Amino acid sequence: MDIVRNPDGTLVVPIQAGRRPAAEDGDDGLVADPAAEEVDEDQLPADPDTRLLHPGEGGYDEALAAWDAQQNPDREASVSTATGREEAMGLVHEVATSPDHAVAEVVAGLDDAEAAGEALRHVLVGGVHSVEDFAAEVAEAEGGDPLPPHEATKIIGEVLTELDG
Repeated sequence: MDIVRNPDGTLVVPIQAGRRPAAEDGDDGLVADPAAEEVDEDQLPADPDTRLLHPGEGGYDEALAAWDAQQNPDREASVSTATGREEAMGLVHEVATSPDHAVAEVVAGLDDAEAAGEALRHVLVGGVHSVEDFAAEVAEAEGGDPLPPHEATKIIGEVLTELDG
């Protein structure tokens, strides 16, 4: 099953059923997803073999990187160049500070969309700490406070969706 990215940035990811020792009462020992008990029943996907992940939730960054890789499985490993990273930092800052969160407009104004996209993919592959470091680097280069990692990740996902669209 593929990972699905919803318009609101959430991801529906497949899960593997866990096992626990069989109980004496005849319980078969299958556990769906223990963390799913913390989520409102209305927010759970209909398929019990999936889990809905929100930006900032544990595993979201890794799932977003996997979703991006499944969009183009023949794509080579991401390589971040200095100019691509600079353009990616400016892009994330501009989207974050835009009053209407105009991702399409900002992406359309890129000089090298491919390099910026590769830099953002490279950040995602690095996981949560890479996103945190990137957000701090954006704040240092562009001014202001660092974005919370879940906001930076959500913006990166929106930008990659726009670039691939």
